[in-house]
Amino acid sequence: MAGKRTSAARTGRAQKTRTPLWNYPRRGKGPIRRWLPSWRFILGSILAVIAIGVGAFAYLYATTDVPEPDDFALAQSTDIYYADGETKLGTFADVQRTSVSLTSLPEYVPHAVVASEDQRFYENAGVDIRGTARAAINNLRGLPRQGGSTLTQQYVERYYMGTTTDIAGKLREAVLALKIDQEQSKDEILENYLNTIYFGRGTYGIQEAAQAYFDVDAADLTLDQTALLVAVIPSPSRWDPAVDPDTAAARWERVIRRMTEDGWITPEQAAEARFPQTVEPASQNQFAGPTGHILDEVRRELVRSEAYTEDELDTLGLDIVTTIDADMQQYAVDAVANLPEDRPDNNYVGLVSVDPETGEIRAMFGGDDYLERSRNSATQDRAQAGSTFKPFGLMAGIEADISLREKFDSSSPYQVGDLEFENFQLRGLGEIDLLEATANSVNTVYIKLNEEVGPAATRDVAVRAGLPESTPGLDDTLSNVLGSASPTAKEMAGAYSTFASQGVRTTPHIVREVRNVEGEVTYRGDTSGDRMFDSGDTAQLTYALEQVVSPGGTAAQISQLGRPVAGKTGTSSFLVSAWFAGYVPQLVTVVDMYQIGPNGEEESLTPFGGAYAIQGGGYPAQIWLDFMMEATRDMPVENFPTPQIPEPTATPIPTVAPTTEAPTEEPTTEEPTEEPTTEEPTEEPTTEEPTEEPTTEEPAEEPTTEEPTTPVTPNPPPTTPPGQGDGRPGRPGGDSTVPDAEALPAGAERHTRLTRRPLTF
Repeated sequence: MAGKRTSAARTGRAQKTRTPLWNYPRRGKGPIRRWLPSWRFILGSILAVIAIGVGAFAYLYATTDVPEPDDFALAQSTDIYYADGETKLGTFADVQRTSVSLTSLPEYVPHAVVASEDQRFYENAGVDIRGTARAAINNLRGLPRQGGSTLTQQYVERYYMGTTTDIAGKLREAVLALKIDQEQSKDEILENYLNTIYFGRGTYGIQEAAQAYFDVDAADLTLDQTALLVAVIPSPSRWDPAVDPDTAAARWERVIRRMTEDGWITPEQAAEARFPQTVEPASQNQFAGPTGHILDEVRRELVRSEAYTEDELDTLGLDIVTTIDADMQQYAVDAVANLPEDRPDNNYVGLVSVDPETGEIRAMFGGDDYLERSRNSATQDRAQAGSTFKPFGLMAGIEADISLREKFDSSSPYQVGDLEFENFQLRGLGEIDLLEATANSVNTVYIKLNEEVGPAATRDVAVRAGLPESTPGLDDTLSNVLGSASPTAKEMAGAYSTFASQGVRTTPHIVREVRNVEGEVTYRGDTSGDRMFDSGDTAQLTYALEQVVSPGGTAAQISQLGRPVAGKTGTSSFLVSAWFAGYVPQLVTVVDMYQIGPNGEEESLTPFGGAYAIQGGGYPAQIWLDFMMEATRDMPVENFPTPQIPEPTATPIPTVAPTTEAPTEEPTTEEPTEEPTTEEPTEEPTTEEPTEEPTTEEPAEEPTTEEPTTPVTPNPPPTTPPGQGDGRPGRPGGDSTVPDAEALPAGAERHTRLTRRPLTF
């Protein structure tokens, strides 16, 4: 029996020894204890989890590559400057950021960031287990929340990944932080962090933040200012001193205290520190006011040239130097502001001033406020040219060897087929030469000149000078010389620049050069020129245009400039537009004025400021003079080339019947693709005759007067059948009545037109 017991005992021990390690649920235990895991099970499970985690992390570490930086992190704002390359005009930005090097910053800038955001930055390997655990315990205790992310992890999140919140994203963030800590120096990490972090007020990076909060560069930040910028990093929108000054002050004190505790500053420096004053947050959009039109034109020009896309302009951190002279630009704004205060709200003015040698736009007025009206009155809106178109016909005559001293019969009216053309006050000036006809803008003489050279030649001169072939109303009809075309002020400035530069055409442009973040010039505005006219011919044309601003001319007040000036007034029929285009040898300036109705239709210019009527020799000429008096103040006085005017022919030039009949239905012309129209006209066109510039003076408010000339405009075609254009039976659709003399006050003009149509805005 004893032997059997001994054998059984051995068997039991053997069976007990063979119990599996996990033994779960445990055999031989009570109904409750058998379901409680043994210490072996617990330890084994923990070790298994650790092994799996370590293996997974090792695999993740080995297979994770540091990605290319996130596009958002690399995006930098593009700065736009005036022509001096130093005075800032504005910014293009998806992200308001300008990167700077760490070595350019005061040493307390990175020290403040480390003290506030990651005190163990220089000791940890990119992930701080102790800091993470401390933050977790703190948050579980219900204390103010803390983040466990190191400065390196914050940098990874902003520079490579974007914001992450899920567990997988945070794990990948930690892996990248470890790898980057091995691949990059601490200074590289700090520099990228400082150029990436959001500081509030719409700014990313220390440079833009310094500008937004203190109006200084980051290199010039003081210790006090640095501590405040670092203090708001965790919640810049809430802790901005402009929003919550008390919390901002408390956070600032925390940064100063930590910098002292960590030995980055001395107790004496801490004692001397004072909470800094910030500038007011920018509350006005940078596109507000006239400047917005310049910024928009810069953007349009670069995109139109296909040099850059919209996204590239917003993110590449370019420096764009414009051609705009800061002083001249202010003179342009001031000249328009000088207009009487009762000027109608729907009265618009465009002004463009160009260097004729290079095509650089020196000043541009496109409107009072871009935010209120984004249409640019100088580059997008169009107005009928009126008599500013006559120089194109005159140049065609000069090229045809017609002498400026050739005389023409200026009788009015002048009948051509079914069309009747009239001068101002329905009278002529007798036999006059082209110089006098230009000075007084005599319509019938210019119609006869256009018959002689052919309307196609006049149109060709306009295109060679710089008007786009797609300009609305630019046609080959006899009346084109009276200004049926509707260019922009910028296009007309380009055309007159060709005359001012003695026949060499340049391209008006507003961007001088673009530099990339490395400072390399990647784009230059085109300043080259192409000869379009003989310099001797342009000398004659300029001499004729000098008569316009001489005593007796339609813009005699321009002579107050005190230097040689050539120019031309222009007023369309029914006073729907008024122009003055003029130049000195170094500068061309064009001013137009027009009025838009509630539905986008053209309206006659409403008189204001005590003037009876608004014409080119009035307010447009005054704006031109006010601007040029200041713009040319420090320019040397230069003379135009001396013209060689041929002798006139011995016999008067015969009047030749026009080669083409004036159309009874106007052809359709495509709208230009460069400047699309946005306001649709609602008014059906009527038809009428051309009118003429006056030789008499206006009231004091309008010192000189001129013709309202008549555009024949091809788009849209008239719907009124011939013979009923103005309700007068038997008259062609292009005619209209002329008011009786008694119907107008003394000295008032009588206006006729060929066609009235809505302007192309």
